[in-house]
Amino acid sequence: MTESTAVHASGVQFAYGEREALCGVDFEVRHGASFGFLGPNGSGKSTLFKLLSTLVPLQRGAVSILGHSLALEAASIRRRIGVVFQSPAVDKKLTVQENLRYGGLMLGLGGAALLSRIDACLEAADLSDRRKDNVEDLSGGLRRRVEIAKCLLSEPELVLLDEASTGLDPAARREMWKVLRSQEGLTVLFTTHLMEEAVEADRLMLLDEGRVVAHGRPGELMEEVGGQVIEIESAAAQELQAQLQADLSVEATLLDQTLRIDGENVHELVPEIMKRWGDRVRRLQLAHPSLEDVFLHRTGKRFVVTAPEEPKKKRRRR
Repeated sequence: MTESTAVHASGVQFAYGEREALCGVDFEVRHGASFGFLGPNGSGKSTLFKLLSTLVPLQRGAVSILGHSLALEAASIRRRIGVVFQSPAVDKKLTVQENLRYGGLMLGLGGAALLSRIDACLEAADLSDRRKDNVEDLSGGLRRRVEIAKCLLSEPELVLLDEASTGLDPAARREMWKVLRSQEGLTVLFTTHLMEEAVEADRLMLLDEGRVVAHGRPGELMEEVGGQVIEIESAAAQELQAQLQADLSVEATLLDQTLRIDGENVHELVPEIMKRWGDRVRRLQLAHPSLEDVFLHRTGKRFVVTAPEEPKKKRRRR
């Protein structure tokens, strides 16, 4: 670990009873970098977020955040980080400025210092002209920027975001990241299941069932897969897989009713495939490798995200 390191984690393990959520995770984040944790449901990224934000205690392994031991100095870490949760943490009935004022009071700020921080954070989030608007009247993207502004009140050196852009449209997501990147020297760690967001990270860690399956710059990870990818969807996929091998000496991976072929110049196969078996092809797609392909290449399975179940409403007593 060097002076340029903001976060260093080694051999991190965490279990809920007998279920292992993290199985020996290692990573390092440089000061001022954006670092993403990408994974499907049950991958362990939410557990990592809880650990790094000091919501749950470290069980096994070692983690240093901004030079402080997570196991021994959690209180010191909390004073230097900001956290944005997936669930809204602003009061919709209050104005934008009132949300920041009460947030600042909880941090121990007050008087002219608090007013100055509110003005600075509203300006950073491009919300100065919205300070008197009720939060419930804002769009989802603007509400998220209010949460970012509130998070920046304490002038954190490191910000943690848990699926913070879920539900936002691409434009709102870009605006959120514009605010974060405008903070000079700010280190950002974020969890996500969105490929289009993960690809923007300086460095990325792909998780599956508590294990690191890939780690590096998004572009470099995608280059490792190969030049191009063909996906062929067919009701006769298994039969077509055998014929591709027998007639063209092409090996295809079968996933459900979809065949995948990757490698250099695989686009040259498209005319021959359509000529021979076009009547059995439901869909054919040719593309460059994506992070989804990286996950498939490393794990042998698709990147599947399921929507969380809606909480059951409690019945009113009569």
